[in-house]
Amino acid sequence: MERITVSLDDDLLNQFDGFIRRKGYTNRSEAVRDILRDLLQEDRLSTDEAPHCVASMSYVYNHHERELSRRLANIQHAHHDLFRATVHVHLDHENCLEVSLLEGPTRVVRDVADAIAAETGVRHSQVKLIPVEVTVMAGIHGAGGLRHGHHDHPVTDRPHVHTKPSS
Repeated sequence: MERITVSLDDDLLNQFDGFIRRKGYTNRSEAVRDILRDLLQEDRLSTDEAPHCVASMSYVYNHHERELSRRLANIQHAHHDLFRATVHVHLDHENCLEVSLLEGPTRVVRDVADAIAAETGVRHSQVKLIPVEVTVMAGIHGAGGLRHGHHDHPVTDRPHVHTKPSS
């Protein structure tokens, strides 16, 4: 690990120290590392350097809006390969909250999230994209199955996918 020195004016340092306390960091270094990771992650996503992602999308909508529930379901079904799970919560007699977990090509996930947010009757929408590295593991490897790192997989001729957050 390499050490660096950063100069900050007193006001900025006081604000940063307040941020560190509010967020529960025990030292400045870990806070700076997390901030840099987030910044670099956002940069990779904005410049299309992150071809694959996982995402959480939350949105509030009025289920009485004409055909909105059907339109939202159609979007989800049209992109069923991206949607891993969705939780639906009734907030009151008119409004629902949905939280969806998605995985897939970053550009497609972003486009689907934008399409949902743009639907008439969707009141609030947020999406958080996290870049990931995808590795397709091959099938049969010896009599004991596929071994990689931390665990064995049963003997199979089916490949499977590992998704790991980008560092």
